[in-house]
Amino acid sequence: MENLALIDSFSEFKDDKLIDRVTLMAILEDVFRNALKKKYGSDDNFDIIINPDKGDMEIWRRRVIVADEDLDFENEEISLSEARKIEPDFEIGEEVSEEVKLIDLGRRAILALRQNLISKIHEHDNTNLYKQFKDLIGDIYTAEVHHVRPKAVILVDDEGNEIVLPKEKQIPSDFFRKGDNVRGIIENVELKGNKPQIIMSRTSEKFLEKLFEQEIPEVFDGLITIKKVVRIPGEKAKVAVDSYDDRIDPVGACVGMKGSRIHGIVRELGNENIDVINYTNNLQLYITRALSPAKVSSIKIDEEKKTAEVYLKLEEVSKAIGRGGHNIKLAGQLTGYELDVIREGNVAEDDDVELTEFSDEIDGWIIDEFAKIGLDTAKSILSQDVNDLVRRTDLEEETILEVIKILKEEFED
Repeated sequence: MENLALIDSFSEFKDDKLIDRVTLMAILEDVFRNALKKKYGSDDNFDIIINPDKGDMEIWRRRVIVADEDLDFENEEISLSEARKIEPDFEIGEEVSEEVKLIDLGRRAILALRQNLISKIHEHDNTNLYKQFKDLIGDIYTAEVHHVRPKAVILVDDEGNEIVLPKEKQIPSDFFRKGDNVRGIIENVELKGNKPQIIMSRTSEKFLEKLFEQEIPEVFDGLITIKKVVRIPGEKAKVAVDSYDDRIDPVGACVGMKGSRIHGIVRELGNENIDVINYTNNLQLYITRALSPAKVSSIKIDEEKKTAEVYLKLEEVSKAIGRGGHNIKLAGQLTGYELDVIREGNVAEDDDVELTEFSDEIDGWIIDEFAKIGLDTAKSILSQDVNDLVRRTDLEEETILEVIKILKEEFED
């Protein structure tokens, strides 16, 4: 294989991989120098001239002329008799430059050259890809579904880069088909061997924050600041917002007229319920707002233990706790306090009984299901509609009816 033909084939990589001329020249020179070291033991006395744009290359070896009997280092020295075959008037001590053809390196060396070049270019691509996506961590990115696997969806962007959306990073209601465009946040870039693996997430709080930046101009411009975001992906989220400008209503600006601004975000997140609340340094007021839509009567805060007892009327308890306990859980995460709901006033009659008193007849997990929606006494359950209990809990109607039967028997006795 001639030098030109080999360089022509190498130059294909420049077009395929979009490597700039300087980088390709550096890679080519490095590859050739490695080959020369293997062949001659050193590359110090070789000059490599590469022009990948034109597809030509020259390798020149410099050697010092010595007397025939003094020839010790064939790579760096050439005998006088050999030198005079090149130029008859050469003398001892002069330097001879000879062009080395690739074919002189041998067929196996040429094949190794190509493999080494491929490896170096892939290494270069992977390094650039790693750096490129490392800089994109925390940003929203869009890619197309290439294929769906049980544990992950494999996406491909416009440049052919592969992005992984693991199952645990998907919203529970997500359903993707080949060809769908998917938006998510670049959460991490991991090196698997020498190849970077790009991880996308749709469950990250940062994804919701970035969606606010994209959809709400005041957030993008910095007029409204997002103080904190907490989520139960696909179910519920709470976003605390603030503004340094008193003329701006942060909540109103984020939600929009009749929810027009936040609607697109809700739809993107699989109809995730998003509460937007005004941030405040007043902790009591902040906890009150975080427990919305429940109306709090009073709060007793223990700043040292980071706990708060929240007093509510009976009809507000289930609102504060929310379906599956989501509301109170997120309110606690948002404020950084462990919240304990306390019923105030005449919550129940004197003859009411705590549900835990029936633990010998009712399984603990069933009691827990009722507690999640704020029902932890016998009469609080008996006052509810059966269909409503089925809707608000994860219990079967048959189970609820059995519990009601047990509770009624207690009061009949």
